Amino acid sequence: MFCFQCEQTAMCSGCTGHAGVCGKTADTAKLQDELTGALIGLARSVDGNANRPTASTDEAMLAGLFTTITNVNFNNQTVQDMIDRILAEKRKLVPDCTTCGSPCSRNDDYDMNKVWNADADIRSLKSLILFGLRGMSAYAYHAMVLGYSDREVNDFFYRALFAVGYDYEMKDLLPLVLETGEANLKCMALLDKANTETYGTPVPTTVPLTVEKGPFIVITGHDLHDLKLLLEQTKGKGIHIYTHGEMLPAHAYPELKKYPHLKGNFGTAWQNQQKEFANIPAPILFTTNCLMPPKASYQDRVFTTEVVSFPNVQHIGEDKDFTPVIEKALELGGYKEDQPFTGINGGHEVTTGFGHGTVLSVADKVVAAVKAGQISHFFLVGGCDGAKPGRNYYTDFVKQTPKDSIILTLACGKYRFNDLDLGTVAGLPRIMDMGQCNDAYSAIQVAVALAQAFGCGVNELPLSFVLSWYEQKAVCILLTLLHLGIKNILLGPSLPAFISPNVLNYLVEHYKIAPISTPEADLKKLLAK
Repeated sequence: MFCFQCEQTAMCSGCTGHAGVCGKTADTAKLQDELTGALIGLARSVDGNANRPTASTDEAMLAGLFTTITNVNFNNQTVQDMIDRILAEKRKLVPDCTTCGSPCSRNDDYDMNKVWNADADIRSLKSLILFGLRGMSAYAYHAMVLGYSDREVNDFFYRALFAVGYDYEMKDLLPLVLETGEANLKCMALLDKANTETYGTPVPTTVPLTVEKGPFIVITGHDLHDLKLLLEQTKGKGIHIYTHGEMLPAHAYPELKKYPHLKGNFGTAWQNQQKEFANIPAPILFTTNCLMPPKASYQDRVFTTEVVSFPNVQHIGEDKDFTPVIEKALELGGYKEDQPFTGINGGHEVTTGFGHGTVLSVADKVVAAVKAGQISHFFLVGGCDGAKPGRNYYTDFVKQTPKDSIILTLACGKYRFNDLDLGTVAGLPRIMDMGQCNDAYSAIQVAVALAQAFGCGVNELPLSFVLSWYEQKAVCILLTLLHLGIKNILLGPSLPAFISPNVLNYLVEHYKIAPISTPEADLKKLLAK
């Protein structure tokens, strides 16, 4: 196998051999490459075809890309089923292709080894595009589930997939890398609209970390639609619902807050799940990434849905009947007494809900505080968390930020510090959780609004980006920031293995992107600008 799409990739170069660091086997990796090749074949069948993609084509394409994101699917059978689904969609677009007497090969599936063995710079740029598409597909998929789609965004998926399988040169691929970031901005805006129009505008909400006595279910991932369905199906059954990981921001949405049995948040970031799930007397529902291979001690309590799949784990299908999860919760019974838990820094509660709707509603107060010298700096510290040593950097960084600064955060990287009590500045909390990884859109909206208020560019604001990355959603967000021309981003804990030296030099030269060093040195550099 060969895979280097995530931050924990072996030796910072690529996972080879029988299994990846994430637990994905070589067989699964091979099938995911075949799935990607089939998706490129689907994109080829769309190119120049009078038969346009249907809603069924789009859904299959997004689900197929979503399936290849790190820590989503470890099940060979369901990956093969997805390949078959993609091939069936291609046959609808080019129904006579298999019987053609003069095969042109233009609709053939693609051999991903051609990318992995390509020139280092070509491989690097195609990887940036492909991994960006994978991350973006999750956002487009969540929006689609809520009934929202964008023809322009979906068409870009096909065009960019086609490019991954085409013999383009660097000069052709570089603009497409930035265009992927532009498409992701539209995609995040679409999901923001879908979420807020469906569930309301998030409001600041304090979420307890204590699990109350009695039956409960832990739901993890990102899919708010699945949470809403679970809340509906558990009404009046005496079962409490606790979010985990990236599902935490759900507590801030008015249409989800109204369910009294949505009680609090359990656990921390995704990479701690094997330890945190080991002994809880409750089932866990996985709605998206990040799934780690469940240990035998709790495998019978894990349920998956949507594109998430793992061998020998019960899957909830398209009917979304969560009865097996509910029955397991009642069977296990939960804790006999309330169980107080804490965040990694000992805090007993966390706060979320500072999306752009909330922050921009007090924009005049923020601007006045900056002009009055009450707020000295803004730091966006967030992104994907992970298990690799060195991620304590983000906790230490936040602890050392000036007392008159504000930390904007999002995604699961916030679990490194979101239970810290850093107090307030100018009447505002110093830590503002803006939501899930896709809520980078909120951070962008706030940055643009502040720049307009001060009559300057975003790069001239007292605003610094200190990002952590793990998987492909972080890649598409980074590409969006680059598309917007944002410079001086600090990225860690290590740089992506798929970035070649020449491509890295390009990013450094044009965007001043740099790896993190130490909190002390980085703070000194950022505050000096």
